[in-house]
Amino acid sequence: MADTAYGSEESERTVFFRSAEAVLRLSVAGGRIGDMSDALDPTPYDALLLLSFGGPEGPDDVVPFLENVTRGRGIPKERLKEVGQHYFLFDGVSPINDQNRALLDALRKDFVEHGLDLPVYWGNRNWAPYLTDTLRDLVRDGHRRVLVLATSAYASYSGCRQYRENLAESLAVLEAEGVEKSALPRVDKLRHYFNHPGFVRPMIDGVLKSLAELPDDVREGAHLAFTTHSIPTAAADASGRVEDHGDGGAYVKEHLDVAGVIADAVRAETGVEHPWQLVYQSRSGAPHIPWLEPDICDHLEERQAAGAPAVVMVPIGFVSDHMEVLYDLDTEADAKAAELGLPVRRSATVGADPRFAGAIRELVIERAAVESGKAVTPCALGSLGASHNLCPVGCCPARAPKPAAAGADSPYA
Repeated sequence: MADTAYGSEESERTVFFRSAEAVLRLSVAGGRIGDMSDALDPTPYDALLLLSFGGPEGPDDVVPFLENVTRGRGIPKERLKEVGQHYFLFDGVSPINDQNRALLDALRKDFVEHGLDLPVYWGNRNWAPYLTDTLRDLVRDGHRRVLVLATSAYASYSGCRQYRENLAESLAVLEAEGVEKSALPRVDKLRHYFNHPGFVRPMIDGVLKSLAELPDDVREGAHLAFTTHSIPTAAADASGRVEDHGDGGAYVKEHLDVAGVIADAVRAETGVEHPWQLVYQSRSGAPHIPWLEPDICDHLEERQAAGAPAVVMVPIGFVSDHMEVLYDLDTEADAKAAELGLPVRRSATVGADPRFAGAIRELVIERAAVESGKAVTPCALGSLGASHNLCPVGCCPARAPKPAAAGADSPYA
């Protein structure tokens, strides 16, 4: 797995835009797309599909939702009820659906304000509105070229390839229902946006706000804990393109790069260098299978023992404040910090921030320009550059190969 050793020393990473001010300027300017006079033309695309995980919206939804999530694994219903206690603490409601409704509103508002004529649809993997139903709506409404925005910013099987498999499965259902293959919409997925300024800048502001909320006597010495969802180390090692595989794969590399950009920007804006580390949360699965570590709660214990006066938890791996953030950080990690007597703050996720909506608009126009053969200078921060537009063969492979749409190996290209 990747080396995530604690520290704030300068690495060999080259950050293209080091200061917070430069990041802000770039997120306003965006990338360059050929002749900017026609930059808001989404051709050949005629719709955008927001594709997400889904979540229960009441106590009666929790177990059926978890049955959808774990389908095929043979997990007994009683065990699912135990797992669902996190949801029952919040009256059986996951915040993710309301977060997606807010993002839909932000996207539609931004598109109208900037003259981008592109309808936005929404479908989920595990709960209503289900992806298959949304694709039926797209067919009914006559859409033929659809861009897909997944609510996962980084490369991994569950955050990218599995969504592509879901698209292929749903298209196959429509085909089995009698929709001619030639009438099915062609779906393309927007590139990973982990390092787009419109995603990064709101997180920088969130860290600055959280630091400002800490007591004066611990603020300057506060450590930054950048958090993301833990995944099995084998899945991390196989994330991204084949050339990225091994030693944490693209999943770890991308998170480390974004964490470094945010830490650099915070230092540039505050004049204080805050030590930082990438840590993990929300582990599940069999205990004998290695997953990415350290866990956030273990990290808080280690930081308190080492004399850190405070910690800001920065959930860079999550687009919005869904259950993993509300329970694993705001409930469980907060309780651990209180037990330790360690002051902590949790910075905001990007959510429906207007700058993120603007970033999606830029990514739509960028991809449309690529498909139309226009010259494009993609917008990205950090040392990794812009991600690929088309997932290549071998990208984030599944344990059991399945057809996947929106990639070089798509059966629906």
